Amino acid sequence: MALRLDRSDGPDGLMVFDGACNLCSTSVQMVTWMDRLGRIQFCAVQSPYGRSLCEQHGIDPDDPTTFLFFDCGQPLQGSDAVAGLLARMPPPWRWLRRLSSFPKPWRDAGYSWIARNRYRLFGRRTTCMIATPRLKARFIDVAPRSK
Repeated sequence: MALRLDRSDGPDGLMVFDGACNLCSTSVQMVTWMDRLGRIQFCAVQSPYGRSLCEQHGIDPDDPTTFLFFDCGQPLQGSDAVAGLLARMPPPWRWLRRLSSFPKPWRDAGYSWIARNRYRLFGRRTTCMIATPRLKARFIDVAPRSK
């Protein structure tokens, strides 16, 4: 499935993640497993395009404290990014988006705690994850051309 662009000319269904983080890399694998139709695509923060997107949206690509998820060109971060990503999952996984009904300060506090402690809790890779050939087709490494 090709990366869709909307009126804002931003990506759609793109998850920008920390490829050195074990939790983040495992999340990519889980999303791939849940989204068998391939609607979600991925970009590592460590790639040139990932760095550029992070810098554009106020995230330090050398020390990311969140991931980005683009929903119809709109960049989402933190617990909003999780909710936006879950809303794109097919049934039965889509019901998890109901987690967004928790008060935003609670969601953000939980997300921030996990993000701050992710390397200590889940470990860190010395290199970015290596995608399987099937998964590699869902990775975006360069900015798509504008129409």
